[in-house]
Amino acid sequence: MRESEEKIRSLEQLAAEVAARQSSGQSVVLANGVFDLFHVGHVRYLSGARREGDFLIVAVNGDESARRHKGPGRPFLPAPERAEILAALECVDRVVIFEEPDVERVLLALRPDVHAKGTDYTLDNVPEREVTSSYGGRTAIVGDPKDHSSTDLLRNILAHRASR
Repeated sequence: MRESEEKIRSLEQLAAEVAARQSSGQSVVLANGVFDLFHVGHVRYLSGARREGDFLIVAVNGDESARRHKGPGRPFLPAPERAEILAALECVDRVVIFEEPDVERVLLALRPDVHAKGTDYTLDNVPEREVTSSYGGRTAIVGDPKDHSSTDLLRNILAHRASR
């Protein structure tokens, strides 16, 4: 097993670990997303999320969930590979894959102290903000301005290829 794969857990495994960490006084942060065609915006988002607490979990959309959000032909990389890339990052402590349309079930199972979202959201329009506040968690907006996207990256790659 690769070292990064050791960080990938099931939701059930993570729930027990989160409870133990929180009972020992650690602050747990959850970040989530598709993370297809990993880019600098993802790095800045996850680094910002990590600064919000002691232990960072990243919930990555499974393939069907990603397809519902991003459309046909996506994701470019299968969920296990996207999870492994995320797990290889030093700032990431654990990774979990989820298939639901949103991260609500993950939030309710883990009850992280902080739910970190990127700057494409505001505190007022995070879809899961009420779920997070229902158990006493808080929502944080982290990362740099939304100047990067996998869609834009792909568009640039295709434009470069077409101009050759």
